[in-house]
Amino acid sequence: MSARILIVDDLFPNVKLLETKLSLEYFDVLAAMNGPDAISICEKGLCDLVLLDVMMPGMDGFEVCRRLKSSPTTAHLPVVMVTALDQPADRLRGLDAGADDFLTKPIDDTALFARVRNLVRLKAVTDELRQRALASREFGMGDPLALATAEDGQNASILLVEDRASSAERLSAALSQHHRVTVVADPHDALVLAIEGDFELALVSLDLQGFDGLRLCSQILSLDRIRNMPVMMIAEENDRARVIRGLEFGVHDYLLRPVDRNELVARVRTQLRRSRFSETLRGAVQASMEMAVTDGLTGLHNRRYLDSHLAVLFADAAPRHRAVSMLMLDIDRFKTINDTYGHDAGDEVLRSFANRIRLHTREIDIVARYGGEEVVIILPDAEPDAAHHIAERIRERIEAVPFLIQRETRDIHVTVSIGVACRHADDSGPADMLKRADLALYRAKSSGRNRVEAEAA
Repeated sequence: MSARILIVDDLFPNVKLLETKLSLEYFDVLAAMNGPDAISICEKGLCDLVLLDVMMPGMDGFEVCRRLKSSPTTAHLPVVMVTALDQPADRLRGLDAGADDFLTKPIDDTALFARVRNLVRLKAVTDELRQRALASREFGMGDPLALATAEDGQNASILLVEDRASSAERLSAALSQHHRVTVVADPHDALVLAIEGDFELALVSLDLQGFDGLRLCSQILSLDRIRNMPVMMIAEENDRARVIRGLEFGVHDYLLRPVDRNELVARVRTQLRRSRFSETLRGAVQASMEMAVTDGLTGLHNRRYLDSHLAVLFADAAPRHRAVSMLMLDIDRFKTINDTYGHDAGDEVLRSFANRIRLHTREIDIVARYGGEEVVIILPDAEPDAAHHIAERIRERIEAVPFLIQRETRDIHVTVSIGVACRHADDSGPADMLKRADLALYRAKSSGRNRVEAEAA
């Protein structure tokens, strides 16, 4: 996967060296010689990943990273800090600033390319979520990017797979200050627990006794239910080849033994923040999708959803000769309710009306607000007699229990008229069935209301 890499370094030879290496791997490369220029490039959306030198005059790399990660516009950008410093305290400072990883000069090319490809792949997923989530602002849901950026990466449920008792105890003690940790020694039990549990991150030792920990990482990442859960590896210093292999197939991060407890806590926090960032965006996307096809007042599907799904259902039913029936419901004398008690009371009645209808329909039925006080119910695989029976049951339930108007603290009597129609073999489309249901509803109204009428024979 190609990408646009921003190199930030005040020394031109360093920039040129990294640019040459990355260009040979078919990455597009941009350069900035100072922090402010780097931030400007990132804010314009011109890069996919930042390789950031720590030691720069003026604004150093730590400050650049901190600013990028605190802005909703750039928080999603992966930042890899590049430095000659190799002390745990320096790595911790970079991770605390929000860096996704730390590479030490002289840079190992294999590690560089594996980490860059891994982070670019993760960003590609986040980018798609960001674009979709931004659409949620059109529905008045606020700014999902600001909400996602505010995540602190604390108080998570973590699965630790480690069969060395002393190591498990140390790792668990370090993480338990901020998270809930479950330690499992057996990898088979760990996989079952990962699937059945509600963990936000898995930390896996690669050198489990009699089992390849890297395979467990692969299994976790391949399962639909938990594939979005961050997975981190713990490996020996001499096991870098397997670490690189893990990064190549999607493992999110790693730690080398002996594990520095502060770096462990910082890397876990970074992964949780990134994961929750994506999860917040997914939630915004899902909410916006639901709002796009949902009536805001009743919570039923809207006309757009009805039209699109009815067309698909109708086309699918025709060649297989499946029955499809329709109910068109209209609250009797609804205008009188609005005129007498006000439109707020009318809205209360509509919401209660929708809730009662839901109680008497199936999961496969499509229930949509058609307009005003009209509701359409599509009944797949329902023959005319069954549809008429369902309609009569709904009519009876609406009439049987008065509707409570909270503001008036009183009950009012409400009835409904229903027209029933079914798909005909010679129908040219859903509009034909809709028209027959509408005519049947008109007859129900004309015949005294509070009744069910089937389409004309």
